[in-house]
Amino acid sequence: MSGRSIMLTGAPYHILAYGSLFGTTLCTIIQFKTLPTLQFSELQTKTFPWYFGLQTTLPVALAVTLPGRPFGPSSGIRGLFDPANRWGTMVPLVTAFVSGLANWVVLLPASKACIVERRKQEAKDGKRSWDPQPHSQEMAALNKKFGMLHGISSLLNVVNFVASVVYGITLAARIH
Repeated sequence: MSGRSIMLTGAPYHILAYGSLFGTTLCTIIQFKTLPTLQFSELQTKTFPWYFGLQTTLPVALAVTLPGRPFGPSSGIRGLFDPANRWGTMVPLVTAFVSGLANWVVLLPASKACIVERRKQEAKDGKRSWDPQPHSQEMAALNKKFGMLHGISSLLNVVNFVASVVYGITLAARIH
């Protein structure tokens, strides 16, 4: 047995990064199902920049701390590109990274801008964006745009979740 501490390896950080990536996804689902729309919206405004940041950076942390095998692929980024790690490791981690990045740098700013426009239109119309119909043409267009942005973001969250599950299965097989 080596005298080297486990804390000096990437292994504990790899497990913690995976748990954080997977856990953030589950927490968001619980929040959505538990909170009323207005409270969930307020919570999203505060937490989604962090959430999307974690969806983007944690797959990188997982790639950097990827454990190698004594007679198999190397550890870290080099091991990520080994053909043996392509489908169970590289594809899910890259997928999680790209979906998180798209949410963080494209959809989050676009959604925030749309929300600002909806608030301005609410002030003009004297009616909230989620109030029953009819809405002004401007509000209807903004609601449609926000719905599209939210739908794409939600789809990317599902993609990120599936990629995390696939990688979790790979990780479990390596531990087993």
